[in-house]
Parts: sequence; C-alpha cells; structure tokens
Amino acid sequence: MVVRIRLARFGCRNKPFYWVMAADRRSPRDGNHLEVLGYYNPLLGQDVGKRMGLKFDRVKYWLSVGSQPSDPVQRILFRAGILPPPTMLAMARKGGPRGRHPIDLMTGRPLDLEGVTIVNDPSTPDVGDGAPNVAA
Repeated sequence: MVVRIRLARFGCRNKPFYWVMAADRRSPRDGNHLEVLGYYNPLLGQDVGKRMGLKFDRVKYWLSVGSQPSDPVQRILFRAGILPPPTMLAMARKGGPRGRHPIDLMTGRPLDLEGVTIVNDPSTPDVGDGAPNVAA
C-alpha cells in the first residue's frame, strides 16, 4: 500500500478549504483516509485566522515510513520548514522545449552553474585570511 500525503477539498463553492491527509494512493480525493494531519486555508477572509496548521510529529512520522507528499503538500511542507525546497525547472523560452535549469527560489531566475565554485574543492586556490586550505 503506497501512502500519499495530499489535500482533500472541503468548504463551499469559491471558498475552498483543504485538509492535509495521509491516504492510500488509490482512494479518491475526498474519500477514505488514514489520518488527518492538518489543514490549509488558501483564502484568508476578514476573520484573521491561520493559513495552515499541521501536526508536525505526525507529518514527520508519515514521511519517515516512506509516504510521499503530493506537489501542493510538498510546497506547504517547505513553507512550514519540514522539507527542503522542491526542485523547479525553467522553460527555455515561451512555447519552446523545457530546459533543465535549476531556479533560484528567491528571484525566480535560472541559476548559472558555470560560475559556481565548490567550497571544499582542493583544486581551487585559497583566498581570504591566509590560512592553508585543509580538506577534511
């Protein structure tokens, strides 16, 4: 049984509200679930409530036993600080083939990997405080 952490939609039309649930991959979106792990409210109205609430210990448990988060839940868990940032791919140009360039999450621009230096690379010359470059 493959377990996914995903969103189940509740609320009325034009006012969605989501529960974060651990569910079997084969069950329908709003169907059977194993455990409710929290909630997510994409629309904050005039009642200044919380946008999301999660049971951190239970989410970490389900991730530790091998459950896979869906893409929206992965972004929610990144905002909560549980998961690393999701990988993003850039389009080379509009209407063209997709490029496989990593994206800077702060600016949204593709990263230039040719200008990046590796910090612990012994082949790079030592620059800075004059201490010798010691590789561990």
